[in-house]
Amino acid sequence: MATLIAGLANFGDLCVRYYNATMRKGVAAWFFRESFIASIVLGICIFASQPATAQETTPVALPSAPANLPAKPAPPQHAFWDRTNLALFSGIAVTRGMDYASTRNFQARGRQEILLPDDVVNNSAGFASLEAAATMTSVGLSYLLHRTGHHKLERWLSIGHIGVTAFGDVRNYALESKHR
Repeated sequence: MATLIAGLANFGDLCVRYYNATMRKGVAAWFFRESFIASIVLGICIFASQPATAQETTPVALPSAPANLPAKPAPPQHAFWDRTNLALFSGIAVTRGMDYASTRNFQARGRQEILLPDDVVNNSAGFASLEAAATMTSVGLSYLLHRTGHHKLERWLSIGHIGVTAFGDVRNYALESKHR
């Protein structure tokens, strides 16, 4: 495990070396290393939660319930495109749109994006596509959690995405202007 983490740290340092020459190397190294490790851990958690279908189980005879007790009702399942998820996905789309606008705003005030390369941020269509891809990725992960029965995580993923993106939006607008 320690070898894997050391290898991931070296991968993050390798990405930073060719990333953006004008950005602070410490912040970029931390961002790549932590986000790469977090994505690996998330992937392991999602795939580990899948039921093991290759294993055979032998049916166990359970004592029958008395006839006078009603059977336990199944927990209610919600549809994926229900009202709550639609509101959450709309919130993600709105905050990602605000992220696009706030990044453009602070660039106009002389600041520089430190998390994304200049080729992406300075390309209007590319940056808008990146924001749309982030929204669709969040919806896709929510769907994956929904299909595996993790309904609370499905909702909390969207809530977390909205919170983190809204925090970034507020931070972008709060940065002081730095004119050249």
